[in-house]
Amino acid sequence: MGNGSQLYFATAAFIATHFITSTPLRGVLARALGEKAYVALYSLLAFATLGWMIWAYNRAPLEPIWVGTRWLPAVAMPFAFMLLACGLLSRNPSAVGAARLLKNPEAAQGIIRVTRHPVMWAFILWSLAHLLARGEHMASVFFGGFLVLAALGALLMDERKARTLGEDWQRFAAVTSYFPFLAILQGRNRFDAREIGWRNPAIGLALYALFFWFHPMLFGIRAY
Repeated sequence: MGNGSQLYFATAAFIATHFITSTPLRGVLARALGEKAYVALYSLLAFATLGWMIWAYNRAPLEPIWVGTRWLPAVAMPFAFMLLACGLLSRNPSAVGAARLLKNPEAAQGIIRVTRHPVMWAFILWSLAHLLARGEHMASVFFGGFLVLAALGALLMDERKARTLGEDWQRFAAVTSYFPFLAILQGRNRFDAREIGWRNPAIGLALYALFFWFHPMLFGIRAY
């Protein structure tokens, strides 16, 4: 099996592994194995398939398709890192295990006013920017896999929470949006820079600066 073919299989396995949590199979496996054993097995498979993806991508043949927009990641990634930092360092009712936060009538605050999936949108921006920048067949498979996982995964997460969390989720979803700024533009919420503050965006920009500087050493190619 060529490395190009391996990347297709590895990407499919990586996506399938993550989508198990959105199917009835998740409950079946958790009951059969026990919750802790299921989480351990799921994590092992996720990291194994990710490693397989990276290995196959690094060995796949270079097949240019279009002239890549090399400048795009330099523009998109500061916003991606800010979304990532704000999402990870804020109280997010959409996060795994955070459903209790939905009991708060003002659950949508800070970056959650912008989108209820800031971390997923960080990965969407990262994968889309790099896919377009590379303009290459196997990069489209590699980064496209992450794009599908983040974009569709967030939608499936919304569907599952709407089905299982009832009125708490409905109240939260009514004042938030999947797409950034959509709830604000529709008048269902408002932007509040003071709630977001400066610390988390600054951490995101600092991380961006580090990755930009060390990009050649980490990935063998200049960031721009």
